[in-house]
Amino acid sequence: MKLIKFKKIGADIRVQAEKLANNGFKQIFDHIDQLKIKKGVDTIGLDKFINQCAYMAAGSGVISGSGGMVTLVAGMPIDFANLITQQFRITMAIMYYNKGSYHIGYEEFMGLVATSLRVEAGVAITKTMMEGIAEKLLMVLGTRTAERMVPVVGAVIGGTANYLFIKRMAISIKNMQGEPVVIQVV
Repeated sequence: MKLIKFKKIGADIRVQAEKLANNGFKQIFDHIDQLKIKKGVDTIGLDKFINQCAYMAAGSGVISGSGGMVTLVAGMPIDFANLITQQFRITMAIMYYNKGSYHIGYEEFMGLVATSLRVEAGVAITKTMMEGIAEKLLMVLGTRTAERMVPVVGAVIGGTANYLFIKRMAISIKNMQGEPVVIQVV
């Protein structure tokens, strides 16, 4: 039986976090259509928009965990990108809902994301802060990886974990934005 080298895993997470912090967040942010988020919130309301994002995150969690190790390896990067995208979408939706303006700048946005993940955020977006966000997100997803290796059970765990992550992030962001939180049971 192989021993897991925790130092190597920690180093790998830091390398991936650095890559994500350098380019990944900005690319995801730039590819999200803020006008569509505004239209979605205006059409169906903030809470339904958040539910929609949570279901989309759950979908990729189900797919990545449905076939065990085979779909986990192929689906993990897609699931991770989708989870970040949905988190960004709900953050933008809540910011729009509270500000009334749908155009949100990257630095203001990442400051809120950092705060919602309880990463120390300074006045300016720093490389260290971005890496902290990336590490936190990688750790959140990585802790659920082992459970997703079992076919079918992994799908349930992956979908549920992603859904709950998005819902909890929405509550956290709503609290920071000063909006009273109403928890809906779906």
